[in-house]
Amino acid sequence: QRHIEIRFSLHATLDELHSKIHQKTGTPAQFQYLQVISGGNVICEIPPSSHNYKLGYFGLQHGMTVHCIDLNPHSGSKGGQYEDTSLVEKFTLSEQDYDRRKGTLRDWGRQQKSKDANFTLAKHAREHRELVEAQRQAKLGLPLPEGFCKDTTGMIVRVEPDDISDIAADVPGQESVEGVEVGMRCQVHPGGRRGEIAFVGEVEEIGGGGYWVGVKFDEPVGKTDGTAGSKRYFEAVPGFGGFVRGKNVQVGDYPERDILDELEDSDDEL
Repeated sequence: QRHIEIRFSLHATLDELHSKIHQKTGTPAQFQYLQVISGGNVICEIPPSSHNYKLGYFGLQHGMTVHCIDLNPHSGSKGGQYEDTSLVEKFTLSEQDYDRRKGTLRDWGRQQKSKDANFTLAKHAREHRELVEAQRQAKLGLPLPEGFCKDTTGMIVRVEPDDISDIAADVPGQESVEGVEVGMRCQVHPGGRRGEIAFVGEVEEIGGGGYWVGVKFDEPVGKTDGTAGSKRYFEAVPGFGGFVRGKNVQVGDYPERDILDELEDSDDEL
């Protein structure tokens, strides 16, 4: 068993070395037969009876290895008890006992099967992988795979054929951006981020459908440069652009903030 490098002073005693090896290996000092190895060669052997010497006496240098041989005939470490996992008794469970146990994957699968006759663990795993991939594409601003869309909270959900008409009714329409026009100053929530309206319309690359508002922010608080997927909708410096829903946009007199305007004068500060 190899341990990480440990530093010792050459003025440390052999007893201190024995004590450290005991802590690391479980082998008591009286059963430690030590070999000092350098470059693959044994340059010194130290029997258990040596106690009062300092490490410098044995010519130890930086980078040398101290190998401990356990002389205890009844030692567990000597027989590999602390390293050889094949010696460890394994927990076993019969097929019948596992089938009766509650809270297992098999038990959960049976519960799902009772709710949906078409459920299988393989199908569940495949659908989970598809959902993760759809979430990844959404983060990258890529078109969502067929069968997925964003719900009203922005979560990626699977669209069942019977649910398409219901979801379509929740897609923000043109009324959601009423009164919002390109060139207007605005404030976007959350965060009170300010900027200028640079685009109003549908963005097919984002997925989820409906109308979006493209904002060119005053500060780098966006997630894009005005592109969605490979299509450009407006010009913005990377990190200064973003697409948001109309419900999160307020238009009006929102001038660009000046950090100096936000500092209050104080008699207690120079």
